[in-house]
Formats: sequence, C-alpha cells, structure tokens
Amino acid sequence: MKVALCLYKYFPYGGLQRDFLRIANEIIARGHEVRVYVQSWQGEKPQNMEIIQVPVRALSNHRKAQKFHAWVMEHLHKNPVDRLVGFNKMPDLDVYYGADICYEEKAQTEKGFFYRLTPRYHHLHNFEAQTVGRGLKTKLMIITPKQKVEFQKHYQTEDERFYLLPPGIAPDRKYTNFSKSQREEVRSQLGLGNDDFMIIQIGSDFRRKGLDRSIEALASLPEIVRSHTQLYVLGQDKAQGYEQQAAQLGVADRVHILGGRDDVANFIAAADLFVHPARSENTGTVILEAMAGGVPQIVTEVCGYAHYVNEAQSGLVLQTPFSQEEFNKFLLQALNRDILSQWHSNACHFADTEDLYSLPQKAADIILE
Repeated sequence: MKVALCLYKYFPYGGLQRDFLRIANEIIARGHEVRVYVQSWQGEKPQNMEIIQVPVRALSNHRKAQKFHAWVMEHLHKNPVDRLVGFNKMPDLDVYYGADICYEEKAQTEKGFFYRLTPRYHHLHNFEAQTVGRGLKTKLMIITPKQKVEFQKHYQTEDERFYLLPPGIAPDRKYTNFSKSQREEVRSQLGLGNDDFMIIQIGSDFRRKGLDRSIEALASLPEIVRSHTQLYVLGQDKAQGYEQQAAQLGVADRVHILGGRDDVANFIAAADLFVHPARSENTGTVILEAMAGGVPQIVTEVCGYAHYVNEAQSGLVLQTPFSQEEFNKFLLQALNRDILSQWHSNACHFADTEDLYSLPQKAADIILE
C-alpha cells in the first residue's frame, strides 16, 4: 500500500512532528511505502521514505496552506496513493491525525467579532470544516475526548468517524531505561549537587508553554530554596526575552535555556520536577514523557493530558483560570524531598500499569485498515 502523509512543517523537537515520524516508521515497518509532503523540513531526512518539499510561496501562512493543498492534490492526481493522511487540517483527506484543538471553538470563545471577518479566520474555518464537517469520509484520529465534544458542537460530526488514540510515549523515556549512574553523570556535568533541585520544562513555543510563568515562580521562591534550585528549558524558540525576564527578576543564574536537544531523555533521568504551565495545550505529550520517566509534574488544567497527573497522583494540576500565586505556592510545596519521592513512586507505578505507549501502532491500524 502507498500512503501519503501531509505536514506543513517538520522540525525535530515538536510533539506533533515526533508523532508523525513514529507513525510513518510504523507504517514502513509493516511493509508499506510512505511519501511525505511538507512545506519545510529541518534536520536529517530519513532515507526510508520519499520526502517532497512543496514549492509554495505566499505572504501569509493561510495562503501558503491553500497553495500547498492545491499543489499536493495536483501531484497526487498524477502520482496516486492508497491513503492520504493529514497532520494538519485540509480538504480531501482519508485520515486526519488531530493534534490540534478545535479552531472554531477557540475563535468563538477567545477571539472577537472583527477577527472572524479576517481572511485568516475564513481559511482556517473552511479547512477545519472540510476536515471534520458532517457528511465527509475523513476518519478522525483524536488524542483527547474534549476534541470530539468541541468538533461535534460546531460541526455535528458523526460519532463513528472518531478514533480515540492512546498516548504514544517513546520507550526511551521510561524510567526503567534510566540508571542511577546516568542521573548522577548528568547532574555532575551540570554542576548539580545532591541537595540541588533540578526543574525541567520541555517544549517549543515558549509563550504558549508558559515559560514566563515558570521563571516568575522560580523567582518567588524563598532564597534558601531558590539558591538550591535550577530551571533547565529544552525547546526551540527565541530565548532573549525570557533571559531578560530572568535577569530582571534576579534569577539569570538559575535559568538555563538550552534550545532543542536530542538528549531529552538524559534530562528526564536527572530531573527532580517537571513543570508545564501552558496557556493552551491539546494534549501535552511531554507531561506523560515526564511521568513515564518517573519525574513528578506541575501542569495547568488546560492541558489535555493533565487528567493523567490527577489519576496517577504524581504531581499537582493548576486550576483554570490560571493563578500565578497558586503556581508559586505549588512550586514551593513541591520542592520537598519526601513529597517528590512519593510522586516519583506513583509516576513509576502508573507508567508500569497504563498504556502510555501504543499510539503509533493504533494509528497505523486505522490508516491501513
């Protein structure tokens, strides 16, 4: 079977991009051919799949998306495949991998009347309607129940088109792959002692992920705790504004923005606490990556995977609407060795007893059936 996958942008450190690549590799491992259409590709290109960078240029992202879709459909007319899978919303898909929130819900609840008159809104609404709208053939792979509720609210989508996927945490993130020496070596390389608290935040798009909130919470700690606490940030985004914030708050020497990394597992192995105070997050795969690694978590309720933290009793969930004061209080409460030890044990138990890993396999089943 020939399968075409569409993704606007690939870069190595995005959650959607990692899911895309693992699903593609699962399809290939089952003996099928994969062709990938992208607008841009950062990083090494796998040799086991055909990658086509679509030559589109436009002044706006929504015009690029329209030209991308038209180019792909013309190419597919001349070079047909058995399945067309989109990792972004667009017309004519056989299967859609739904990593994004319902755009129309966001437009109606967070944007004003005049925003809904813009060309950007009309494009995004139309592409969403032509993906999830009632009467279409597209199978909808979703990763949180909330997506189904919101899509049906706005588009009356049929029940039978939805396929709820389990999480897809990479096996190398599980705590059983970490050794005590690995933890000690990483912490030693970072200059951390046994009494130091190592906090990690993982994810690109720093504003949406709430990095400013984490820096402010760190700065709010009492000096006796703050002097033994370091925040390491892994993700691809511009760091200058956040480094300036840290300097203004007097914690420049406590905040380390390291960019996108290929050794995230090492930081999970070494960390004491994971924070993810996101402003919006359809899932938050990194929450479960931390949990699988045995790292306690503080996350916002808006994250689609926040409920796992409550179920596992492996950390704290910040309620909506977000309160910086609550986050500050939670962070200070969490930096206690006894509490962290209990949360660590709970996270490891959850990682051992729940299916947090089979998303690529289940997605491949749906695409190929």
